[in-house]
Amino acid sequence: MADHTAMQRIQLAPGYEISRVIRGGWQLAGGHGAVRSDDPIADMIAFADAGITTFDCADIYTGVEELIGRFRLRYRDLRGQEALDRIRVHTKFVPDLDVLPRITKAYVEGVIDQSLRRLNLESLDLVQFHWWDYDAPRWLEAAQWLGELRREGKIRQIGGTNFDTDHMLAMIQGGVPLVSMQVQYSLLDARPAKRMAAAATRHSVSLLCYGTVAGGFLGDKWLGAAEPSEPLENRSLVKYKLIIDDFGGWNLFQTLLKTLRGIADRHGVDVATVASAAMLSRPGVAGVIVGARNRSHLQSNLAISSLSLTEDDHGRIEAVLAMANPLSGDVYELERNRHGRHGSIMKYNLNKGAA
Repeated sequence: MADHTAMQRIQLAPGYEISRVIRGGWQLAGGHGAVRSDDPIADMIAFADAGITTFDCADIYTGVEELIGRFRLRYRDLRGQEALDRIRVHTKFVPDLDVLPRITKAYVEGVIDQSLRRLNLESLDLVQFHWWDYDAPRWLEAAQWLGELRREGKIRQIGGTNFDTDHMLAMIQGGVPLVSMQVQYSLLDARPAKRMAAAATRHSVSLLCYGTVAGGFLGDKWLGAAEPSEPLENRSLVKYKLIIDDFGGWNLFQTLLKTLRGIADRHGVDVATVASAAMLSRPGVAGVIVGARNRSHLQSNLAISSLSLTEDDHGRIEAVLAMANPLSGDVYELERNRHGRHGSIMKYNLNKGAA
């Protein structure tokens, strides 16, 4: 097996360590086409053997918790209990928009129990809490109920996802022991740098970043490509194309890609690796989540951890970013407007059939 020491690791909490590159599970969900049942488990084994031992999923990613649960059992059989103990599974608690006004602790516990069954775990490693609408007032109670389930042993660690800075601080002040906040954070979207990164650091909350390659846009495939027209291939591309538009448009985006390609050439890596490594070096960032349908990009995913960008590299990137338009608002603020360009493409009720 590969040498695990090549992959950077970090403590999110005392005694709770993760790999700084995290294997994302969203692309394995049912909405991304059929996935052969044997292949994803073999792919997860390859990632874990290579040192990427942390896996991200959600209760609303159709079939993914079950896949990871099967992987865990297979990995224990192949590599033993000690190897399995290094595996971390980060899931999410995402109650449906329709449920928010009438949510109860019994509902919360039912969804957590469902995740435990699917993942074949006695205690969930990290539950990342998402809430669609701040106007539905029981978000703090729901977070506190997760805290109660943690004290009861069903959850080891609690994080959030897509909360803004003020609501993150309110949860902390309300006694919720947050260790992490999963946020969209990339060279195109620096909203977490405005307030959240500093506030999170003050309260020992680590940032876990998704969207670091903007659904694949921050990759060699798009360098020199014509601006895509609608309809785009999937909802992820629609989402991140809107970010590119707000960032400054296709021409400025191409300038960024050319700059990243020049840096990648000097280091012998690809554009996506540079884009993710740049975020791994941002203050407050503990890990980056890489979307992967299979192991074809495993080597470049591993390279994120080992790539050390120089001061000159960072300077070239910042020179391009200085020409961009900062995205408006705090973390996930644009997406919370369900009638706006960013929010109207979201799906808000994917937990049907949950407890």
